[in-house]
Amino acid sequence: MVTAVGSPIELTGVTKRFGDLVALDGVSLAVAAGTVTGVVGPSGCGKSTLLELIAGLDEPSAGTLAVAGRADPADRLDRCALMPQSDLLMPWRDALGNASVAIENAGGGRRSARAAARPLFERLGLAGFERTRTWELSGGMRQRVAFARTLLAGKDVLLLDEPFGALDAITRAELQEWLRGALAAEPRTTVLVTHDIEEALLVCDRVAVMSARPGRIVLELDAGYGDGDRAAAIASAAFIEARSRALAALR
Repeated sequence: MVTAVGSPIELTGVTKRFGDLVALDGVSLAVAAGTVTGVVGPSGCGKSTLLELIAGLDEPSAGTLAVAGRADPADRLDRCALMPQSDLLMPWRDALGNASVAIENAGGGRRSARAAARPLFERLGLAGFERTRTWELSGGMRQRVAFARTLLAGKDVLLLDEPFGALDAITRAELQEWLRGALAAEPRTTVLVTHDIEEALLVCDRVAVMSARPGRIVLELDAGYGDGDRAAAIASAAFIEARSRALAALR
């Protein structure tokens, strides 16, 4: 059994304004250490803003926010790795070089960084693609490399912003199963932003549903349906009920 690692995240009454625009309004959310929480909601409801606040890239206009009990943005940034929607892979580096840049940024040498990243490629199903150039990778493989880079940053909080949003339905389904397994093997405290309710219910332990802007948490659900057979899980009465409750909250 793998021991979960990570830091708890606590938001209480978090509001974020951009001038007259209220992006988030009184958001309260607790994420237990080592768990995966999904945040779903309509476009423009402030999901990405929420991740930026947690990561210490911005500060709330009101309310409190802490990671591992630390509210200072520099402390939050030190504990969080943010994976944006775009993979941001560098075309002049191969796949292993793109992933290992996270170690280089922390002060490691290029050769030692590649050596340290190689075992993770094995665990994430990337073996054999180490020297592949980015333009030769499929969209799904690019996202795997970007996720490896995020893990190799060595942070105990992962913030994933629509990582599969640009992929086709078949690839997306495959990567949802892959991500669930990857997070079980390399556990962190994780917040996954997605507009896909099924994805959140399958990948995450718990799901928070946000309203349209200004974003508020309107429902929280237990999830974790992705541990067994995917088709059976989606067809189960419990999954159908959870999905129906989330859809009703979105409306």
